[in-house]
Amino acid sequence: MLSYILRRILYAIPILIGVNLITFALFFVVNTPDDMARMQLGIKYVTPEAIEKWKAERGYDKPLLFNQEDEKLGKLTNTIFFEKSVSMFMFDFGRADDGRDIAQEIKSRMIPSLAIALPVFILGLIAYITFALLMVFFRATYIDFWGVVLCVALMSISSLFYIIAGQFLVSKLWHLVPISGYENGLDAGKFLLLPVIIGVMSSAGSNTRWYRTIFLEEMNKEYVRTARAKGLSERIVLFRHVLRNAMIPILTGAVVVVPLLFLGSLLVESFFGIPGLGSYTIDAINSQDFAVVRAMVFLGSMLYIVGLILTDISYTLVDPRIRLT
Repeated sequence: MLSYILRRILYAIPILIGVNLITFALFFVVNTPDDMARMQLGIKYVTPEAIEKWKAERGYDKPLLFNQEDEKLGKLTNTIFFEKSVSMFMFDFGRADDGRDIAQEIKSRMIPSLAIALPVFILGLIAYITFALLMVFFRATYIDFWGVVLCVALMSISSLFYIIAGQFLVSKLWHLVPISGYENGLDAGKFLLLPVIIGVMSSAGSNTRWYRTIFLEEMNKEYVRTARAKGLSERIVLFRHVLRNAMIPILTGAVVVVPLLFLGSLLVESFFGIPGLGSYTIDAINSQDFAVVRAMVFLGSMLYIVGLILTDISYTLVDPRIRLT
């Protein structure tokens, strides 16, 4: 078990290094520091002096990979690659254009993002699996038919519609919760209630249909027919055998969303004015703050790799065959 986990971690290291190299190439080779300066200062009327000043203020005036003018290790460390890319492995993301420390901003904004994402993840997983099991239990009946119709209808509606309609009905007309904003502590509940409900509803259709398909595939396998032949009730077959054997694809879909738990929801946080990592990323893109965007790209990649490792580990817990091989 331990060797299996170590192998998965070792596999992730070159992947993370490769992602870091690709990110560096996109931000500093394809889109050079001169290009970033022109985009920030204005393409038409910017002067060479203004470009050099902008680069010097952000440390972009150094060589990309190798500094011939420096001595010894400084030839490698006193470069853009070392200061802007290698330092990310130590969670040193530098400073944003407004002078704030990016790592500190990420720490402070992670809590509001988790306050939305965790309830959406947990409540959604319970609701989707329960509804899917209900449709499978009453398969080929009106409950199953209209359940599928409802799922298709929910899938056909954009998540943006849920946000706008929820704010208009619940906040503006009924005045049940604030339309936007955020407060720390227990007062955050009234600001998070509507975003959590919308987060669960916007993914209900696609996830429920996916779980229903998984359960229906399991229902046609040999072990289910064997369990029925032994006289077990349909409820026991469904909840004790089918649900347990469907855990691998369920875990695949559940654990892979780990990055979203930390990075937050871009749309929900922006529309509801919640100071999470999602809105932080949107604001950085709008203001062309390349340091923040680069940090969020690297953080998202790292969290996605962590999610894949957790997925592999969770497989060993529900399927002994993987642990043995």
